[in-house]
Amino acid sequence: MQTTILGWIAIMSIWAFIAMGYDKRQAKRKGRRIPEKDLWTLALLGGGIGAYFGMQVFRHKTRHTSFRVGFLILAMAYGIGVLFLLGVSLPGIVEA
Repeated sequence: MQTTILGWIAIMSIWAFIAMGYDKRQAKRKGRRIPEKDLWTLALLGGGIGAYFGMQVFRHKTRHTSFRVGFLILAMAYGIGVLFLLGVSLPGIVEA
């Protein structure tokens, strides 16, 4: 089950990263864009890490506070989840 979840997060993150790059390219070319709700959907469904890194790498949506803060929070949440699934113990968290 862990492998499936980690695989899902990886696939969605790659997809979200590519979507951010594509949308930035379309913005420069004044072409058809990806709706913001679709970018958010990708991020929420497991692509938070890829969406955040795509935003940083492509300098896309960085002026939108909701994207800056929201994608960062999602990236951190998914990052912590990945570490948990990999069995990494985090400081300050008491194991039961």
